[in-house]
Amino acid sequence: MRKIIIAIDGYSSCGKSTIAKELAKALNYHYVDSGAMYRAVTLFLIQNHIDIYHPELVQKALKDIQINFGVNEETQTQITLLNGEDVENEIRVNSRVASAVSEVSSISEVRKFLVNQQQMLGAQKGIVMDGRDIGTVVFPTAELKLFITAEPKIRAQRRLDELKSLGQNTTFEEVLANLTKRDEMDSNRLDSPLLKAKDAIEIDNSNLSQDEQFALIIDLVRKTKGQEQRN
Repeated sequence: MRKIIIAIDGYSSCGKSTIAKELAKALNYHYVDSGAMYRAVTLFLIQNHIDIYHPELVQKALKDIQINFGVNEETQTQITLLNGEDVENEIRVNSRVASAVSEVSSISEVRKFLVNQQQMLGAQKGIVMDGRDIGTVVFPTAELKLFITAEPKIRAQRRLDELKSLGQNTTFEEVLANLTKRDEMDSNRLDSPLLKAKDAIEIDNSNLSQDEQFALIIDLVRKTKGQEQRN
């Protein structure tokens, strides 16, 4: 059966990466976490003291950035490699990365740099990619587009639980404020704002379990692939 591109967009802490990984595993597709790519760029800029408000400095720095994905041999989970170094944990728990990633993501030079890489990764299809502009900018002709959302307070609690499991000490109020700020910045940036593609299927998972959401989406995948085969 012909392979397709599955584009998953939505707000932060909606579980996009979790469902994308599950789908990729079930379908034997490649999974690409576009958010990890933006976080890796943000980490590099922070580590090298690059002023993100000077686009020319950011543009120059991008030439020294190489992002790849690998597998942690112990856990058999995907990791993000920044210039050959495993930065998976750092990009997830570093509060400076979390605070700056939306601003870095709004820089046109950064978006063009990463969108080009993402499109090359999906050239052969058979890919599941999640982010904020996958169905609108990266893969506007993707066969299946999903837009994942959930109530802000539910997303904040999920993110808080995740951070605590990683040993981070923070509060619900701080996490909610960070999510609210990111939502506003992602939705209102000039370059590739967070939007629901016109042909995307919206899924509010506020009251769905992971199993319920997976069953719903895998059914959509089967229907889409069946339609593609008929065409």
